[in-house]
Formats: sequence, C-alpha cells, structure tokens
Amino acid sequence: MTRVVLGSASAGRLRVLRQAGIDPLVVVSDVDEDALIASLDPEVPPEAVVLKLANAKAVTVAAQLTPEVAADCVVLGCDSMLYRDGRLWGKPGTVDAAREQWVAMSGTTGHLLTGHALLRVADGVITHTEGETGSTTVHFGEPEARELAAYLASGEPIEVAGAFTLDGFGGWFIERIEGDPSNVVGLSLPLLRRLLARASLSVRDLWKQGQPHNGLEI
Repeated sequence: MTRVVLGSASAGRLRVLRQAGIDPLVVVSDVDEDALIASLDPEVPPEAVVLKLANAKAVTVAAQLTPEVAADCVVLGCDSMLYRDGRLWGKPGTVDAAREQWVAMSGTTGHLLTGHALLRVADGVITHTEGETGSTTVHFGEPEARELAAYLASGEPIEVAGAFTLDGFGGWFIERIEGDPSNVVGLSLPLLRRLLARASLSVRDLWKQGQPHNGLEI
C-alpha cells in the first residue's frame, strides 16, 4: 500500500489530512527557509517562492526515508506565506513582529499562498514530481486593542504564516475568505487531490490508511 509522508511539523496540516481520512507518516525537514528565500532572485513571483520552499522540503524528506517507507510512498512538502502589500509575510517569530503585522493588515485583504510539492517514490527512487500553489483571499477584520493584546498573549500568531489562523483564535478576526479554506490552514485538499491524480493515485486508495468515518466502508 502506498504510504503518505507529510514533510511538515504543522499540526494544522496533519489535522486536515487526518480529518480527511489519511493518517500520514510525519517526517520534518531541516530546510533553512530564510537562507533559501535569500538565495532567490527578487523578481521570482511569490507563488513560485512558496512552491520552491515546498519542493525543497519534500526532496529533503524523501532523502531521509527508510528503505521500507521509500519502497512505495508519496511525499508531500508544503509552505505557506501571506502575500500582502507587495511582499511575502511568513511566521513573525516574535510578539512585536506579530503585533506589527496585525496593525498593518487589520481591515485589509491578503492572499494566503500555499505551495504544494508531491513526490512519488518507488524502490527508493523519485519517479514522479508534481507541484502547484494554492491561493485563498483573506479579508481581515479589525480587532480591538484588548482583543489583539489577548491574541498575541495566546502565542498562536507567533509561529504561523501571516500571524493568523483560520481554525484557531485567529478565526475571530477573519471577516471572510474567497477560495479553499483548507489552503489557509496549510494544505489544500482539492489541490492535493489533483496532484495525486496526476501521479496516478486516487484519494480513495489512500483513505484506506485512515479509519473509515461513521462505520461506513470506503
């Protein structure tokens, strides 16, 4: 049976897959994202930047697999960033940086970009590669000063792309979105389904790795 390997430490991505019937093997890559971005030409489109990061993660993870897993698996690498005001915004890393981002983006619109890189691996060799970037338009609300202070104190926005979440505390401050909500969480299910199909894989076959929901047989 083809194993799904998620090359990400994101709890949100893992949750999206598990809720969709797939329980992946998680292998975290050690890609230096800042160094990779710094090495790119400034004219590289933002959609291509997140895709290059996703691909680097997938390739790194594929090289770490045990022979047993690498005999038949797909490796999924993802990277998410918020595109706003002509630049990409990643994880703020500090409370001050997160506060600065929220002050600037409150009441505005941004585009959450998630690069998806999928590698088909057989007998330890990468036999097929696919990649695509998903984009979801996010309309931000305007949290009051005390709300923003409490949100920052929660620690949630510090280590997430764009300093917000849709499926956590940050969801209170998102007015609406246009596009795929799972893409904002960090992994677009519709996009992943297309990538799998291009690699001659069906999501139905991969569902068998998870537990059928509500007692239904898949």
